[in-house]
Amino acid sequence: MADPMTQSGQISSSLNASSTKESTYSVMELVYWRDPKKSAVAFGMSLLVLLSLAIFSIISVLSYLLLALLCVTITFRIYKSVIQAVQKSGEGHPFKGLMEQDLTVQPETFRKYVDVFLTYVNRAVKQIKHLLLVEDLVDSLKLAGFMWLMTYVGAVFNGITILILADVILFSTPPVYDKNKTQIDQYIELIRTRVEVTLAKLQDKLPGALKRTKAE
Repeated sequence: MADPMTQSGQISSSLNASSTKESTYSVMELVYWRDPKKSAVAFGMSLLVLLSLAIFSIISVLSYLLLALLCVTITFRIYKSVIQAVQKSGEGHPFKGLMEQDLTVQPETFRKYVDVFLTYVNRAVKQIKHLLLVEDLVDSLKLAGFMWLMTYVGAVFNGITILILADVILFSTPPVYDKNKTQIDQYIELIRTRVEVTLAKLQDKLPGALKRTKAE
């Protein structure tokens, strides 16, 4: 008979994998514009928030967002109250339906997302350890080269500008790739082959003790 703890761990891993797949699928649906309305709203809102953060502080952005939301809800509340007074109807609070909804976060839901988050954190920690402790010299050299390039990027762009560019690329690149997949794949394969050849030549020039060892 299987150990209950083992079964519990397997069930938890299965649920985490399922949650990760669902989240990934939802993101892919947005960035590939499967539903143009949802993608347009997500892209517009994310770009608006990032542009606002580029101009104002995060405190100002949050304050303006909440102020705008309050203006809408208060105006609608007063409007409905006036209409009810004129028509002498007893519809009650206009947001009664929303107020009666249970918006509390269930412990199971919270634990599920915490487990998914921990999966990504542990994976990142493992990869950071692999790179910073030079478990593989070639991979660590790749990171060093990338960080060196990022120093020049950081000198030209600030963090918010990079996030804005990343947001635009995230929502614009997938549809272009989807329409020109064959041609783009050919160029990517050509670049990947050249990079692998260059890395192989670099590895051959390293001392024997530093060469990458492949697991048998």
